[in-house]
Amino acid sequence: MTLSVEATVETWPIAGTFAISRGTKREAVVVVARVGDGRIAGRGECVPYARYGETVDSVCAAIEGVREITSRAALQEQMPAGAARNALDCALWDYEAKRDRVTAAQLAGRMRLRPLTTCYTLSLDTADAMAGKAAAAVARGLPLLKLKLGGEGDALRMRQVRAACPNARLVADANEAWTPDLLPELMRVAAETGFELIEQPLPADADGALATLPHAVPICADESLHTRSGLAVLAGRYEAINIKLDKAGGLTEALALAAAARTHGFKIMVGCMVATSLAMAPALLLAQDADWVDLDGPLLLARDRDNGLRYEGALVSPPAPALWG
Repeated sequence: MTLSVEATVETWPIAGTFAISRGTKREAVVVVARVGDGRIAGRGECVPYARYGETVDSVCAAIEGVREITSRAALQEQMPAGAARNALDCALWDYEAKRDRVTAAQLAGRMRLRPLTTCYTLSLDTADAMAGKAAAAVARGLPLLKLKLGGEGDALRMRQVRAACPNARLVADANEAWTPDLLPELMRVAAETGFELIEQPLPADADGALATLPHAVPICADESLHTRSGLAVLAGRYEAINIKLDKAGGLTEALALAAAARTHGFKIMVGCMVATSLAMAPALLLAQDADWVDLDGPLLLARDRDNGLRYEGALVSPPAPALWG
């Protein structure tokens, strides 16, 4: 049966602003793919990312350019990894679950999903501002914080956040903003202040230097890894990988990537872009066995979509069928 395919662009306001080393935004622009047979429909959400050469228009065109979908396996061959394939792949998981009257977890061989503790992301800001926001987050029941860092001034940011939150679990994401010269001192401070993980400190095209520099704290690949084909070169550079559905091109490849990463000895973070609960729902299935979960996208929005995920502090529960899967 040939399924109909359509793409819709949605804009969701962010609560305040969201800043990383590459810039600041006040809204999340997402693309929702819908596949259906006239009776049953499935949905998947993605976030086009300029860092990977994607635009909203290019992703919509890629989705709507798919003339025939026969299976998730075939989709992996029809389209390259990226946001467009992610939206379609997750929509197919949702469609198949509804068609077969089972859950997506059952389709994946996982009978029951459990609630998970997610990171809560602190946007890049001054050290004082980040320390204040960190203390407020911990007071709200968010014990695992992820700091967005930017290079110069990061030592002070890490120290002041730790002073403000002596008992919090901390990870950091430099979004490629560090340099080989900065890295040894900043890694030393990260170890001194008890950070569990540093994500993508160097640019993806310069991360070979990580093989010759000491790792006082485990380092996680984000921009440096998209799919299974990129795993082999990471040995000696990273101890962990961040799997995002938009990079992997959907839940199908992400599950295979996670299994392959374990055989290579990598720890796993499951991450997200700033998006609604529809984007987080399939990632929650993937995250069941992750070492770190970073699925706080809806917590960063001013509002979420109907039937969104339930967050109690940092604990996020599996999706209801009305949302996805």
